[in-house]
Amino acid sequence: MDRTELLGVAQEAARIGGDILQDWAGRFTSREKSPANLVTEADLASEKAIFEHIHSKYADHRFLGEEGLLREEGNSPYRWIIDPLDGTSNYVHHFPYYAVSIGLECDGEMIVGVIFDPNRDEMFTAIAGEGAKLNDHRIEVSAADELSEAMCMASLPIRTDRDNPAVRRFLDVLEVAQTVQRTGSAALNLCSVASGRIDAFWSTSLMPWDMAAGILIVREGGGKVTTCEGEQFSVHVPNLLSTNGTSLHSELSERLQDIE
Repeated sequence: MDRTELLGVAQEAARIGGDILQDWAGRFTSREKSPANLVTEADLASEKAIFEHIHSKYADHRFLGEEGLLREEGNSPYRWIIDPLDGTSNYVHHFPYYAVSIGLECDGEMIVGVIFDPNRDEMFTAIAGEGAKLNDHRIEVSAADELSEAMCMASLPIRTDRDNPAVRRFLDVLEVAQTVQRTGSAALNLCSVASGRIDAFWSTSLMPWDMAAGILIVREGGGKVTTCEGEQFSVHVPNLLSTNGTSLHSELSERLQDIE
């Protein structure tokens, strides 16, 4: 199947989903008693529209999505992994750091990845073996090779306590890195690694749809993706370390794996 065509369909679907998110965002304020209900509606509406657009082109493909989307019938080697709203807390508060993420597997290998930031009109894309792009311009990772020079991002569990290993990893790296941030969107963090805006991102609390498209974009941007321990990464295991692939990767991995 033509991967350029598959990418084009994914981009179309991502824009459809992004437009729906932006439309719904104007219907509520973050100070309402239950904006979560409206956000759930926005999330579901985005996922439904994305699914319908892709399914209309490839009716035999399988699907996995954050909002309960699961279609595994049939024997197609293709499976779409969809996050219609990555960065929900940001979206609730109208903080403009959220995205639509769409990845496509073939026989378990990621072959197409699209992440769309509707606030900046930034479309990050990748086809396996063909590099990564931002709005059709090639992107690549940074060259930083020391943690003391690095800008890092980390995911932390919601409402966790200070003794959580994720918090302790964050604080440990914070003592050494140039800076460590928490932004609330794994998809955009991965895009930032791929485009050289940041040097590293790690998490131990993500789901497949949070990571699927982004890991391909990082790899195609020249970066490296493993577990925090430096072992082989699986999108089905919530353990991710993504960097620019320099010696920074092993330096950061050594620090992260020492904390349990």
